[in-house]
Order: sequence, then C-alpha cells, then structure tokens
Amino acid sequence: MTEQTLFTPTKLGEIAIANRVVMAPLTRNRAEHGTDVPSPLAVDYYAQRASAGLLITEASQISPEGKGYKDTPGIYSPEQIAGWRKITDAVHAKGGKIVIQLWHVGRISHTSLQPNGQLPVAPSALNAGGKTFNDEGFVDTSTPRALELGEMPRIVADFVAATRNARAAGFDGVEVHGANGYLLDTFLKDGGNQRNDAYGGSIENRARLMLEVMEATSKEWPGHVGLRLSPFSNANEITESDPMPLYEYLIPKLNAFNLAYLHMIEGQTGGPRDLAEGHSIDALRALFDGAYMANNGYSRDMALDATQTGRADAIAFGRSFISNPDLVARLKQDAPLNKANSATFYGGGAEGYTDYPTLGAA
Repeated sequence: MTEQTLFTPTKLGEIAIANRVVMAPLTRNRAEHGTDVPSPLAVDYYAQRASAGLLITEASQISPEGKGYKDTPGIYSPEQIAGWRKITDAVHAKGGKIVIQLWHVGRISHTSLQPNGQLPVAPSALNAGGKTFNDEGFVDTSTPRALELGEMPRIVADFVAATRNARAAGFDGVEVHGANGYLLDTFLKDGGNQRNDAYGGSIENRARLMLEVMEATSKEWPGHVGLRLSPFSNANEITESDPMPLYEYLIPKLNAFNLAYLHMIEGQTGGPRDLAEGHSIDALRALFDGAYMANNGYSRDMALDATQTGRADAIAFGRSFISNPDLVARLKQDAPLNKANSATFYGGGAEGYTDYPTLGAA
C-alpha cells in the first residue's frame, strides 16, 4: 500500500498525471547559442524522461531581459515556441505531461547577457554578490537598476505572454518561478527589496508583484498554473529576516487563483532540509488548499512516506532524473540509480545529457 501511492494517478489542478513522481526544473545550458531556442537534443532528453507523472522544464526566460545565464531557453519568440512544440509533441507521444517553468532572473544576470548590454533589473539596486555564467565563463553578477513603479504592469504582461506562448507550444501548463533569489523572490524578501513604494516595505507590498503575476497568469490559463517557492532558502544570496509571517500572508492568498499546484523547496535549495526553530514547512503547507508538490533531497523512502501519509501530493526529483531517464521504473523496483556526472550538468552536447542508460540497457 505504501509503495502504491507514489505510483498512482492524481490531478494537479486540471492536469491529470499518471504517477506522483515529478521531474524538477533543471538548468542544463544547452539551448541554441544566440537564439535561445531549445536544441534538437532537448527533444530526446525530455522524451526519454516522459514516464514521470509530470516533467517541469528547465527554467525559461519570459523575455530577453529575463535572461541570466548563457544558453538557457526562452519562451518569447516564434522560433522558441516552435522549438518547444517539438518537445511537447515528443513527450505527449510517449504519454507524458509537461509544463514549462517561467523565469525572470532579476538581478542574477550580467550586462553581457542583457539586450544592448543594459543593466539587469531588480526591486532595488543591490548587487547579489554572486556569480553567473556567460561566454567568458563564471563572472560576477552585475549591479542591477531598480525597476520603476510604472514598469510593474510590463513585468506582469511578460509573464502572461509567456503563459500564452506555452499554450501555443503545446504545454500542459506553466510553473511560475517564485523562488531561489530570482525576480519575484527578490521582491518578496526584505534582503533584496528596499523599496518605499507600493511594492516595498510591508509584507503586503512585497508580496504584491507575485500576487499580481499569479492572478494574471491563472486567469490566462485556469487550473494549469503552478508556483514554485523557497521560503527558507537563501539561494543566490537572498535573505528574509522573518519568513513565517511573510509566507503565512502569501500562501492563503494563492487559494483564490485555482492554481494547479504549489511547489515548495523544503530547506536550502539543493542543500540541508533543517529549519530554524519556529520555521515549519508543514504549517505553511496546511495553508494551501490545492495540490502540494514537495522538493529537496527526497529519497525513495521519504517520497513513499510523504505521498502515503498525504503530506505531499507529488514529489519533485532533481539530479536523480538527470542520470536516470527511467527514474520512475527504478523507484518502483527499488533498483540502483546511475551516478550523475556533475562535469556535464551545464552546457555541452549529448554526453551527460541523453546518453545515460535505462535499466534494460544497463
């Protein structure tokens, strides 16, 4: 009984999935250079993993301004839409479901990656103090400029346009990236937001842009929009002095939008799951009425337990999906997993991308 739950069908909003094993969004830096169109290799990569209940694509910029890393795909040009269509068709031909993660990186960028070498944008002109990746290799992020009040509707409109483009590309839904120190997360958290207008200061003001984006995208495609949050993560050098009240305000507001799911990183992104005293994922999860997707370091046993007990409706697996295209079958059989080659995670060709063996091949 315990094992069955993870491998049984369910619905995430209006998206019916065959099992509760989800492929988490994983940046791979293999889009076509110059156009940011998904490469032909990406068709094979996603189709190989279509046995997942749901595939969430690598984060994809909603506009040229939203780009923060070399050779990441976009979802704003006709050529990108056509490139993604080949991928969604291939996944659907294998019986899979796929959503695209919508990304505006905010301050995690460099002028060399921006249109006309312009400054990246953020809620406030605060340098992240981190690194990004361009044609020269790893470089310090550029200090952004603060978005003007009159630019907020443009940001919302870019997310809506990307949602519309995702439908045209044949996706089953979209996931808004509201985590990991990118634009929406930076507005939300006081470590990145020093504004004194309607989008800064109070919790209500800092949550305003994210709620406007979620309202607008969910109206565009009801029941097909998910959201990723990282309440306790300081990824990309973003901090929040008091996360519980912030997310206790934000999460109940999301219930008005008929979201497909809420996808939460439990603890530090790709790191420890331990939380400070008084911080609770379970308390935040209880505030959301819809489907809950758990993420961060889940083992097979943890995933079986979380879905069996109802603590989570689906479990997102990251790196194990890189090296195990047939991860669902391996989890079901409790089979050994291929070891991932971290040297091929970002950039390159087929090696470490489409050449990992399945159980049968092994």
